[in-house]
Amino acid sequence: MKFILAKKIEMTQMFDKDGKVVPITLVLAEPCQVLQVKTKESDGYDAIQVGTEKLKENKITKSIKTKPFRHVKEFRGIQEEKKVGDKIDVSVFKEGDKVKVSGISKGKGFQGGVKRWGFKSKSPAHGVKHDLRTLGSTGYTSHSRVLKGKKMPGRMGSERITIKNLEIKKVDKDKNILAIKGAIPGKRGTLLEIRAL
Repeated sequence: MKFILAKKIEMTQMFDKDGKVVPITLVLAEPCQVLQVKTKESDGYDAIQVGTEKLKENKITKSIKTKPFRHVKEFRGIQEEKKVGDKIDVSVFKEGDKVKVSGISKGKGFQGGVKRWGFKSKSPAHGVKHDLRTLGSTGYTSHSRVLKGKKMPGRMGSERITIKNLEIKKVDKDKNILAIKGAIPGKRGTLLEIRAL
């Protein structure tokens, strides 16, 4: 099972062997350190806990002294023979590998029905004036509240998104960069979990 923590850099493009343009997302995957190995015998499940971005001495508090990393994540269901202190870097992946990438999507704040749910706006004629993007009927009102799951305005984005079947197009071991085909959730600097399929 191949896995690593990474940060989104930017989107760009490259040309494949046939001369076609391929959309690419560049991610920075600095070496991760194994902090804990969990097993079914001791913890009830198999997992490997890793950390990335080691903190400076003046940033380490008592609560994180044993795991002085900015980001600590756990990858479940992994039964590899890893030891505490082992390093995981981009060399575990190779070109052509299929991966799934998880991250937090961009937050878009409070949005209306047109942007959030793709509702059609009203026709800008016959007295509509300021009602172009307002909702129509929202159903019966006996509850005096909005029922859960109702398609209405609200917070949009900032959700955990997982995209599967993405292909690794290039691995730069010297700069710790992976070039992944397609778009990946989140803004620049978003923490990503990359797993091989």
